[in-house]
Amino acid sequence: MSRRRQIYEGKAKILYEGPEPGTLIQYFKDDATAFNAQKKGTIQGKGVINNRISEYVFTRLNHIGVPNHFIRRLNMREQLVRQVEIIPIEVVVRNVAAGSISKRLGIPEGEMLPHTLIEYCYKDDALGDPLVAEEHIACFGWASNEEMQDIAAMAIRVNDFMAGMFAAINIRLVDFKLEFGRIWDGDYSRVILADEISPDGCRLWDMVSGEKLDKDRFRRDLGGEEEAYQEVARRLGLLQDDNGPSEVFDLSQHRKLRGK
Repeated sequence: MSRRRQIYEGKAKILYEGPEPGTLIQYFKDDATAFNAQKKGTIQGKGVINNRISEYVFTRLNHIGVPNHFIRRLNMREQLVRQVEIIPIEVVVRNVAAGSISKRLGIPEGEMLPHTLIEYCYKDDALGDPLVAEEHIACFGWASNEEMQDIAAMAIRVNDFMAGMFAAINIRLVDFKLEFGRIWDGDYSRVILADEISPDGCRLWDMVSGEKLDKDRFRRDLGGEEEAYQEVARRLGLLQDDNGPSEVFDLSQHRKLRGK
């Protein structure tokens, strides 16, 4: 990895120069952060599982016509993606009240929203990723009106698909965040889905018990983060029930567990 040129390092991933022009290698770390990196820690094996879950979701979204940056998974922790110009907006899609919206508006956590709600936040850790309106986005030129229409349409499409996908394995999709980027063809650009989709950026609750199967376990010091992420992968069919050898595991970690 030292021979490759690092492009960017974020809280959960590292981007390296890709093998072909217009591509990047996205590496998933085990680092966990919350509250704009005020809380830091590690969830063992998180990067491996998130890589696999994100591959699974992005591949299925591509099949239903949602354009995204995913090309293929390279190994346990890396995937090849298209290089995009990231739009500096986090798109938050909410189906159930939880997290910041409950705190801001006093809505009890777990209350179903009257309809799916889309919120936008300006991507800036130093500012705490503040909530913004579409008027702010237009005023400061972060995205055009046409781009915002495409983003909103894709966000609803992703929500409809993922809500059904998770409901089929008895998981409620409470809310999630998306990021989008531009790809260019000469002077023309189009918006595609980027970043990742995993328990890091989704609130996922067991439909029967209400158990949290996402990063809220880390945020709220609930413990069991590794098991929660593994449970999501297991229900999606990406992890064996007995936690035996599987392509989702780090081979080095597996050898340590086996004492080899």
